[in-house]
Amino acid sequence: MELKKKIILLLSISTLAGFTSSCSKDWLKPKPLSFYEPDVALADAQGMYAALTACERNMRHEFFGDGAPILTEIIQSEVAVEGTTDKAGPQMDMDIALLPDADLNSTDRTKVGWYWDEGYKGIKYANLIISRIDKGTFKDENEKNAILGTAYFQRAYRYFKLVHQFGDVPFIDKEINEPKYDFYSNDRWSILEKLRADLEFAYQWVPEKVDRGRTSKSACGVLLMKVCMSLLDFDRAIAIGKEIVAIHPLMKERFTSNKTRPNTNLMFDLHSVEAKLDGANTEGLMYVVSFPGVDGSDRIRTMRNGVPFWNNGGIKTPDGKTGTSIILAPNEVDPSFDLNKNYGRGIGRLRPTWYFSNQIWRKGKEDNDLRGILNHDSWKRMEDLKYNEPSLKSSGSPWYGKNLVKPAGMSVEDSIRLWFSWPQYKLFVPDPLQTQWEGGETPWYIYRSAEVYLMLAESYYWKNDLGQAAMAINEVRQRAGASLLTAEEINIGEILDERARELYYEENRHIELVRIAYTFAKSKKPCEIFGGRIYNLNAISGPGGTNSNIKQVGVNFWYDRVVSKSNFYNKGVKHKWAEYKISVHHILWPVPAKAINSNLKGVINQNVGYPGAERNQKPLPIANK
Repeated sequence: MELKKKIILLLSISTLAGFTSSCSKDWLKPKPLSFYEPDVALADAQGMYAALTACERNMRHEFFGDGAPILTEIIQSEVAVEGTTDKAGPQMDMDIALLPDADLNSTDRTKVGWYWDEGYKGIKYANLIISRIDKGTFKDENEKNAILGTAYFQRAYRYFKLVHQFGDVPFIDKEINEPKYDFYSNDRWSILEKLRADLEFAYQWVPEKVDRGRTSKSACGVLLMKVCMSLLDFDRAIAIGKEIVAIHPLMKERFTSNKTRPNTNLMFDLHSVEAKLDGANTEGLMYVVSFPGVDGSDRIRTMRNGVPFWNNGGIKTPDGKTGTSIILAPNEVDPSFDLNKNYGRGIGRLRPTWYFSNQIWRKGKEDNDLRGILNHDSWKRMEDLKYNEPSLKSSGSPWYGKNLVKPAGMSVEDSIRLWFSWPQYKLFVPDPLQTQWEGGETPWYIYRSAEVYLMLAESYYWKNDLGQAAMAINEVRQRAGASLLTAEEINIGEILDERARELYYEENRHIELVRIAYTFAKSKKPCEIFGGRIYNLNAISGPGGTNSNIKQVGVNFWYDRVVSKSNFYNKGVKHKWAEYKISVHHILWPVPAKAINSNLKGVINQNVGYPGAERNQKPLPIANK
């Protein structure tokens, strides 16, 4: 509990007013002096660390809440789609939903715009520290460099997302104290080179042992690995990855208070609230924090987002009666009838594809995989739930207490939103302070050693060292109980499948697919899973043209991967509100029109394929700013 107290104290001392403006909770109250005099608030290590704590805490908003931004990252990939089928507007038909002047920051539509807005807010906050670092007072050079390195990480964390979501974007490397209307887009490759230099500094100076929720040396190393891989420096990525896993081994034995609970396993341990609070957890490299019962914490609401909408009245008994309810029948004492507390009250925003829920869990390879649908403890199916509607009991219905049966006449809308399987071990977070359990307070992984092993495997793949790639990926598979892969079985598809198995609702899936798409295009490596196809970097978003909405394989890896694996996108799947569609230019997202239109004296480029791209100028390298 001492660790928890330290983090709570740290999160309560922020003295920078600017940070609170983007927070949903007012738990970082600024002192009046700091509101008017940031130079005073950021004059020493304590003030700078407090500001960085707020910056680190703001990372949490990507994963927490109803319609959390991470859903947009997952939906723009092959593992899931938007499941909200009761209205127009959600991101299903991307040709309509993803336009520069659309509402791009909405819980009921998309959070594409959130990534732009919050990305630049985080960059602004980090630049406050970076711009003032030489004016501060520190006990020694190590303390100064650790703070600067942490600020570099925070800025790089946002820019890494931006260059893979929006491509060429304005690079801002210092504090801006007055209105500015002359931004220009900078070349994404030169931004990545700058991130590499900054992260090398951070990896050298940021300490390894930090309080939960703070930036660690290994967190800097993971992001540096990703940047190096983006720049095709796989040798450096491998060297860093080896250093990280040497001191952060995977958790291979059960280790929390849950280990004696029935119908659980190591995966439940690893992803439990207790595991993310446990100082003995060597696998977690960086977390965002939200502690149960602490004022100002947020609920993650993973069950609301990722569990089927079993309580909307659409689940019927075979004889047509309403089958499920949050409210239990009077005097019902059987705990298995409490669907709310056993599974969580979902609304089906995040609907897994067949690829994620079934295809990657193969007989003969993942039979004993603790993470997979073949393990009925780890994954739950609608057939596991019981008819519990109180009126069924009072009327003497023979269906009361029986397991659900999918209605033969279920509509397309309900089949998408109400009837699918989900990874219970990953999404279930107790919510004891609420009547409806949607996912309560918990720390959440940003980086784990398991991902480092998978990045090592991918780096070896790009170097054509498939033996070493197999060894790295098998570290993760063996822990999960899956069969081991041979060097001959390794390809980019196997690596992406393993990332899906291990990192659902953790990784930025769209970003990872885009990073790989750029790597194929820049390296000219033939893509073996698509018949040796070679991609062109200069036309990675397609030929362009407003409303062209090209749907053609061979333009970029992101599009080819998504349409080849998703059973929704471009397959004619439609309901009364929309049809699931993507086009090749959706590899990159539209820059919000308001950002371009308010930049009166400069040019922020729009991505190819969206209205406004015809006015683009050549992006500037960082050195020419």
